[in-house]
Amino acid sequence: MKISYSWLKHWIDTPLSIEDISKILTDTGLEVEGVTTTLKVQGGMEGLVVGEVLTCEQHSNADRLKVTTVNLGKGNPLQIVCGASNVDSGQKVIVATIGTKLYPSEGKPLKIKKGKIRGEVSMGMICAEDEIGLGKGHDGIMVLDENAVPGTPAVDYFGLEPEQCMEIGLTPNRTDAMSHWGVARDLHAALQHLKTAPSKLSKVDYDQLEGDKESPINVQVDSADDCPVYLGWFIPNVEVKDSPDWLKEKLMSIGLTPKNNVVDITNFVLHDLGQPLHAFDADIIKGNVRIGSLPEGTEFTTLDGTERKLNADDLMICDDDGALCIAGVFGGENSGVSEKTKNVFLESAWFNPLRVRNTAKRHGLNTDASFRFERGVDPDISEAAIMRAAKMIEELAGGDLSHAIAKAKNTDKLPQTAQIDLRWKEVERLTGIAISQNDCLSILNSLDFEVAENSNEQVTLKVPRYRSDVTRPADVIEEILRIYGFNQVPVPRYLKAALSHKTRPNKEEYREKISQALTSRGAMEMMSNSLTSSSYISLMPNPEISEKQAVRMLNPLSSDLEIMRQTLLFQALEAISRNRNHKNPDLFMYEFGKVYHKRENGYSENEHLSIFVTGKVAPSNWNTVEEAANFSLPKSSTLMIFQLLGWANDIKQKPAEIAFCSNAIQFVFKKKKLGSMGLVDPTILKRFKINVPVWWVNLDWDQMFSMISAKHLKAQDMAKFPAVRRDLSLLIDSTTTFSELKNTAYQVERKLLKDVGLFDVYEGDKIEAGKKSYALSFTLQDADSTMKDAMIDKTMERITNALIKNHSAVLR
Repeated sequence: MKISYSWLKHWIDTPLSIEDISKILTDTGLEVEGVTTTLKVQGGMEGLVVGEVLTCEQHSNADRLKVTTVNLGKGNPLQIVCGASNVDSGQKVIVATIGTKLYPSEGKPLKIKKGKIRGEVSMGMICAEDEIGLGKGHDGIMVLDENAVPGTPAVDYFGLEPEQCMEIGLTPNRTDAMSHWGVARDLHAALQHLKTAPSKLSKVDYDQLEGDKESPINVQVDSADDCPVYLGWFIPNVEVKDSPDWLKEKLMSIGLTPKNNVVDITNFVLHDLGQPLHAFDADIIKGNVRIGSLPEGTEFTTLDGTERKLNADDLMICDDDGALCIAGVFGGENSGVSEKTKNVFLESAWFNPLRVRNTAKRHGLNTDASFRFERGVDPDISEAAIMRAAKMIEELAGGDLSHAIAKAKNTDKLPQTAQIDLRWKEVERLTGIAISQNDCLSILNSLDFEVAENSNEQVTLKVPRYRSDVTRPADVIEEILRIYGFNQVPVPRYLKAALSHKTRPNKEEYREKISQALTSRGAMEMMSNSLTSSSYISLMPNPEISEKQAVRMLNPLSSDLEIMRQTLLFQALEAISRNRNHKNPDLFMYEFGKVYHKRENGYSENEHLSIFVTGKVAPSNWNTVEEAANFSLPKSSTLMIFQLLGWANDIKQKPAEIAFCSNAIQFVFKKKKLGSMGLVDPTILKRFKINVPVWWVNLDWDQMFSMISAKHLKAQDMAKFPAVRRDLSLLIDSTTTFSELKNTAYQVERKLLKDVGLFDVYEGDKIEAGKKSYALSFTLQDADSTMKDAMIDKTMERITNALIKNHSAVLR
């Protein structure tokens, strides 16, 4: 939420800077996430000051130039050569001093330098309005009011100080602070306690402007529980046009785009007081206004041009012909004010937050109005807001306020003032510090809490109706502490903590070990949201089953966060696509994350480990060859994980048909499928606008951890005798994999064979079709003695025969 500093100071008079206010608001719970500055004029008029022309003489060497001396309020007067025909002594003018950078209305920026013009020194420039970006006039220099004070910065003279704006990360419970008035109210309470600077808070005062003519449009509410208050004011003879500059600047300072004077007024009051308003074109309304529901499936087109099918529970604003607006959420296509509008029907209401929230989420709409209504706006501000807006419409659009307000009020259906009993001992117990009763009562009074009864034991408080989030004694204590200052709570010198028994094996320790190992290889850990879009269901291998197994959110935040994810793949591809779009195409990432499914006997939640590789493994450099990502990096990283778990020699790799992938292999340990690796299918990649290969390793981390032994690893002596290596070059079928050859070798010799490697692959013109050449290395070692040639040859012969027999291999 954006809060303008100058706008805020209309409500609270304090000398504090925006930086000081930001710190105080953050300390009291309204966290200021950043401060932005917007210049009203390019360059901010830096270096431009008001000057007084003391003398003006004809230049001795130029008929069209004058030599002036100008007083800038301090120091000696400056000599400035000016070519304007209207310059004269006694004038108050705008002067650009040496070093100033001018930003003219047209053309390139210009920097003012000391110089000589036709032999006369010039120490600045007397400016025309187009030269400083204030207009297009260039008939002569700007001549200011005679009361202008020399030395005054031009930005102050013209009232064009930069607009500063705070971005407040508002928590959902703080509905009271969703406006400039609400933030000012909270800031004033803090300053009253801190006493670091004086502050004076303006009150929401308004005149009763209601006319005596009968309204031509009456109001009917079907259910007072859904709409306890509805105020509608018929305002005829309105001229819809552009807003004045001051109103445009207010809205633009908080990121809003001005539309027209009537719409801008409703937006201004919304962000000023926190009450959403809506202005209807009164001539569009047929008959009277009714607040109620319409039949299920009724079609309705909203302001954004989208046709929607209504739910029977949607609360609607209707006329005698049908729907005008989704109450508290969004207006209808034809209900808004346009340049053709002559008569306005101004609405201010209080809608049931639950009805508004359900409707907004059902239709995937998130507007400024729904954001406030679904959290609960101040029940007592509706009338003040409509009076404020109507007065502005009269002043800025010429509206006639002679008609009476059409009202439907059932104030007993509004949230009633809550009453809370707070025991004084609870304050110290929960805060950990002793805050005096006087300080507590002073803070509560500044926050508009009313004391009904008070004793040494407890106090009974009436909560202001705009604080719908305060319902328990703990909430009141939080209010006291946030104004008193969380920083005032001392940190104890010693912290006491109990040592808990840690079961073995420890899942987090293994997870951390694997994370560190992957990171050391250059991988980056990614974390994605467990919520994702239901549109991805269509990409699943069996969408019908996936639809049944989807865990859906009852009240999704948006259409992109509707269901719990069923795979880690899609959000990783989103991240890859986003990185590629930002010129970061070479990625090696991993993620520990959970996937969710709805089963017949309940819900399942399983943790997976995924690895993703795409782009280049090694960038081009003077001492390296550029290398595109291939199976080597993801596979070696996966085997490293198995090695860390002590399974390096027991993992079997088998070709498999895997969802989303081609050229896939499956990892098996003790007949349990631990996961798979493969190339992501191009049709899936196309959906995410990725046009390069992506390797994906998907491991079932819960399954893997369940198979980790809780026993300690056993140590063994290093081999005392040397290892030997023998190589074989084989011609094999192109469908035969290295994993199959490796498994065959280990089946033949487990004792002496320590490692099998692949160091060359060739497929080309010199190899017959359907064949490929593999060069394998075999490492042999005997722990008890030095191996002799006869033993080595015999072992290699048995391995070779097995490869020939099982895989039709041919020695090359």
